[in-house]
Amino acid sequence: MDDGTINNDQWLTLSLSLPSPPTPTPTHSSQEDQKPAQPLMLPAAMTRRTKKATAKTKTIDPPPFPWATTKLATVHTLEHLLANKISSISGTVKCRSCQKQYEMDFDLEGKFREVARFVIKKNRDTHDRAPSSWMAPVLPNCEFCNGKNTAVPVIAAKKRNINWLFLFLGQMIGCCKLPQLKYFCKHADIHLTGAKDRLVYYIYLGLCKQLKPQGPFDLFRKV
Repeated sequence: MDDGTINNDQWLTLSLSLPSPPTPTPTHSSQEDQKPAQPLMLPAAMTRRTKKATAKTKTIDPPPFPWATTKLATVHTLEHLLANKISSISGTVKCRSCQKQYEMDFDLEGKFREVARFVIKKNRDTHDRAPSSWMAPVLPNCEFCNGKNTAVPVIAAKKRNINWLFLFLGQMIGCCKLPQLKYFCKHADIHLTGAKDRLVYYIYLGLCKQLKPQGPFDLFRKV
């Protein structure tokens, strides 16, 4: 992968690495049940929920960010965002040293390439667990006091308002607490059982697939 290219087979393998929540035993069969899963979609997206789960709301209107959809823990595709002139993703950070709180931006396309390359490069040797660089993220430097690696992301108290795309692009999802990670997995239809490093890994995979369902290889031809 030194040439920076990614093909369909690699992205399909990555897609199928995402675990699905347990599927309840069907009480009847129908034509729809017998349809084969589409290979490039998240397997979890086609699992069924229990009555109790489907009764709970999974939408938020209006969405908390322009890049978020009305479905909880879900962002728009990269293609949709770029087509709507959203090329920069902002979020709030706070310096642990000077306590200043401010907004910072990440370049959407460039940072996505960076994260997606890393995900696919490490996919075979991570054993479905986030590497140390994701568990203990290298934080940005403070723009005010120039503190080194002191700008911590401000994570919303309400889980539905967490800025997942900002955390993804800054590779700071590891700053979230376990209940916040489980919240994302629950609403993104990812099986949420596992240690923190496993959930962090699955969330990076899940957001990669939300942003680029058919694979990022076309972007990598540009670089």
